[in-house]
Amino acid sequence: LGYFNYQGIEVESNKLKAFELYKKASDLNNSAAQYDLINMYMDGDGINKDHRKAYKLSLKLAKKNYSSGINLLGYCFYNGIGTSVNGYQAFTLYKKVADLENSNGMNNLGLCYDNGIGIEANEQKAFELYQMAANLENSHGLNNLACCYKNGLGTVINYQKAFELYQKAADLGNTYGMYNLGKCYEKGILVKKNINKSIYWYEKSAMQGHGNAQCKL
Repeated sequence: LGYFNYQGIEVESNKLKAFELYKKASDLNNSAAQYDLINMYMDGDGINKDHRKAYKLSLKLAKKNYSSGINLLGYCFYNGIGTSVNGYQAFTLYKKVADLENSNGMNNLGLCYDNGIGIEANEQKAFELYQMAANLENSHGLNNLACCYKNGLGTVINYQKAFELYQKAADLGNTYGMYNLGKCYEKGILVKKNINKSIYWYEKSAMQGHGNAQCKL
């Protein structure tokens, strides 16, 4: 019911009501509700941001070995949400959740290897993890894999593959994929220049709050 209120399914969207319902279910130890509540605390979507509560609830959820909760706790340590930045802790948690075959964990572990967070940078390992996430239709994994093919990170440059992956990520609603696709059409990178298509994808990305896409418009 909280999800229906949040998304506006069969009822008018009411994020405050969704928050109240998620909170009630969370207090009853419902893991899915706790996950949604954490995201609301992180994003301040419909309520005031409360990163400390997001961190504490992520910790509670991770202790239940709930894979998405472990991933969120890793995200807190990676970005310093409600706690201090700790690259090693983030890496360790992302490794654990990736081993549980969670596609977000795979992608985030790839980011650690890509950027040398909590572990020595390894482009080949990052590429492999992005590929694993992409194989599970993870839109962030698809976008990051496209970047690998575009820039030759951990693999040989393949512009056609990069464009196809950006397109797939964008079609799945990934704001970064939309932005990158818009940039391809604007600059004539990987594809023939097309300003109308560029504007189309920048607008879709901007609607999801992508700052660079908003600036492009």
